[in-house]
Amino acid sequence: MIGVRDFSTQLGGREVLCSVTFVPGGGAVTALCGPNGAGKSTLLRALAGLLPGGQPMPREVAYLPQGALCAWGLTVRQVAELGRIPHGDRNDAAVQRALAACGVTALAERRVDRISGGQARRAMLARVLAAEPKVLLLDEPVADLDPAACHDVMRLLRDFAGGGGTVVVVLHALELAATYADRLVVLQAGRVVADGAPADVLPAAAASFGMVLQSGAVPLLRPLVPPLGAS
Repeated sequence: MIGVRDFSTQLGGREVLCSVTFVPGGGAVTALCGPNGAGKSTLLRALAGLLPGGQPMPREVAYLPQGALCAWGLTVRQVAELGRIPHGDRNDAAVQRALAACGVTALAERRVDRISGGQARRAMLARVLAAEPKVLLLDEPVADLDPAACHDVMRLLRDFAGGGGTVVVVLHALELAATYADRLVVLQAGRVVADGAPADVLPAAAASFGMVLQSGAVPLLRPLVPPLGAS
């Protein structure tokens, strides 16, 4: 449904992506990793059709930019309802499912500017899920979340892909990429330097951050708490 082939772009006269080819797979979670300024967010925006010359983003694609927050004093429910705008309806059932999936049902009537930053981040994720997309493009959706919440969100994305959806997520946490992604794409200086199964690509991902993995070591962190909604 989406993808770029031999794609290059400049921002402010500086080449940000150079001859990048990337087509995400359906039913899979693809993590985009690499240091700051590598071009990850720009690639995500290209996939969303938000760069000059790009195609408008279809309703089946939902995009959550980095650090997305609501500037108005809406309730969490109202924020989630914004996801229904492309469909021209409110679809309470879809909104309720999104709130539940993100663990913010109990906050539904709270103002989004009067809850914690991590809770507000979940509310913004509920907005994109309420759109009932087939493709999720998410730029650092677990930033500012505590470790347990990070795993909750990544399990949610894993389940979305398990249902046939496509997920492309920008991550800096290699342990999350190793645990939940099917594919790891590493960018550095605007180029794809590695692309494959996380177990194969982790050394290149670590190297892009100027780090070295110890022999045989895989940066995995196992969640110690049950998923949201579990008894």
